[in-house]
Amino acid sequence: MPRVQLRFRWFSASALSAVMWFAPQAGRTEDAPVVSVPAAESAAADASEFKLAPAEEAPLTVAFREHLAAPESGPCGRPDCPICNPKPAAKPPAPILPWKGLYFDNDFSYKTKPNAPHFLGEELKNIPLFDCDCEPSGITLSAGGEIRHRYMNEDNRLRPGGPGRTDYDLYRWRQYVDLKYRDEFRVYVEGIDASIFGAELPITGIDKNRWDIQNAFFDLKVGERDGKPVYFRAGRQELLYGAPSAVSPGQQVISPLDWANTRRNFEGFKMFSKGETWDLDLFAVQPVNTANPTGPKGGRPAAGPTAAVNTWDHQFDHADGSRWFSGAYMVYKGIKDNTIEPYYVWLQTDPSKHDITWADGNRHTLGLRWTSTKPIKDECDQPWIVFASDIEGAYQFGRDNDERVQAGFFTSKLGSTFSQLPWTPQLSVLYYYGSGDKKKGDGTNSTYDVLIPLNHAYWGIIDSLAGQNLNDYALQATVKPHAKLTGLAALHWFNQVSGGDNVYNVAGSPVGGLNTGRNLGQELDLVTTYTHNPNFDVQFGYSWFWYGSHFKGANATLTPGGPLLEDATQLYIQTSLRY
Repeated sequence: MPRVQLRFRWFSASALSAVMWFAPQAGRTEDAPVVSVPAAESAAADASEFKLAPAEEAPLTVAFREHLAAPESGPCGRPDCPICNPKPAAKPPAPILPWKGLYFDNDFSYKTKPNAPHFLGEELKNIPLFDCDCEPSGITLSAGGEIRHRYMNEDNRLRPGGPGRTDYDLYRWRQYVDLKYRDEFRVYVEGIDASIFGAELPITGIDKNRWDIQNAFFDLKVGERDGKPVYFRAGRQELLYGAPSAVSPGQQVISPLDWANTRRNFEGFKMFSKGETWDLDLFAVQPVNTANPTGPKGGRPAAGPTAAVNTWDHQFDHADGSRWFSGAYMVYKGIKDNTIEPYYVWLQTDPSKHDITWADGNRHTLGLRWTSTKPIKDECDQPWIVFASDIEGAYQFGRDNDERVQAGFFTSKLGSTFSQLPWTPQLSVLYYYGSGDKKKGDGTNSTYDVLIPLNHAYWGIIDSLAGQNLNDYALQATVKPHAKLTGLAALHWFNQVSGGDNVYNVAGSPVGGLNTGRNLGQELDLVTTYTHNPNFDVQFGYSWFWYGSHFKGANATLTPGGPLLEDATQLYIQTSLRY
């Protein structure tokens, strides 16, 4: 176990006390409606999506399924059964999801509905300005944000500047102001202060960004499609593509990476439109802060993400002129319980910034994602098991360091949720493949560039590995012992795709040698999330990483920071307050 010092900041200590007090309340049934949050961006989605769920669970005893005949003794007698009651009880209202993965997508329209719940900070949302007795002006102002603290204690993790042992505190404050004129025009500005205290290892690019601008853009309505607006956006902005599914957090290719203290952002242009069956986004942007990997040479005066944070910590960020991300992302919603998401991403890197150890260059990525759910219902038309799948893959081609690029990835996650069992367990299996180079310098580069994904959710919470040259087999289980409490356990088995290519750490840097064993190790993640309401949650996580044969013997000395002396562990406690 890592050594946990008693110098936790008061914020996490108070939050942990709250968890210990509320846990015994699991048996109470008189609680008001509350919200359920996925276990991790973390490990199961970007933690910004919420659902209201009744604290009093539905009856758990349903003896007959839809493929069986009704019992001879008579109907079940449930009040919501369409067989027993020709007029079944009304469906519960749609879940209220005020805070989104991108704060400029927040939705507080529920305020106008009768008997709507109250959330901290909603008084500052959708405030009408300059209204008169004759008619409203159409101008509204919203303000809000987030305060987050995370205590980290890590030992021997394969990290930039590591491995080593350290514990530290991460603080993040986000504050936004959103001004709208009807659906015609909008100005959005969001600031961030991300700080770190007590770290004994080098500070990385995702840890620190003091008093800077995270988002600053305007939206202009330029047309309509399917009776809905088409917008043009210009300025500094975050990107998130791949919405959460029943078994996956999405964001496999483009994510703001909320786990990072800093969050990724970009500068550039975007055209976007939501339709009846198709959503379409077109974008051309450049990465901004040091949370975006830039390679060993980078597009900044400092070399690499670890050194860059020292340069950009005390000055305002500006775009990395050496890189462009351009592309199109589409979502088809025309099939019930299914979504299909084709996309294209073009990464262009300044040739003078190329490095033979870095997967970048001029790369085109063509991808497709398909998510599906299939509920199996009982004789009372209630789901008792829900099958879900999330399948995604992409082919990557282009040029990198004067070599032809032929690379790609594939991932599949299949899960089953047992809706009528105690604790609503979900069991899932995951497979991930990211191609690796078979032979260095043969004229073909087969190392897949993972672009800017939510890597924290796919390749282990301890963040030792990235998705280049990687096979990942995983089993995951989630349970919900109480409406406010969710538990997750995930076990990963990692190995190399090709022994002729390197292993890559979470920052995308190669580590270790070639042809020294393909077994990378196993990882176990345990995560518990307590959600008091949409405003406030606490998350506790502990991870073990048992290094495989690739990191043993002589190859261990080739990893950054020296030899691997023992297996890795990581503990964290995170508290978040949104307003």
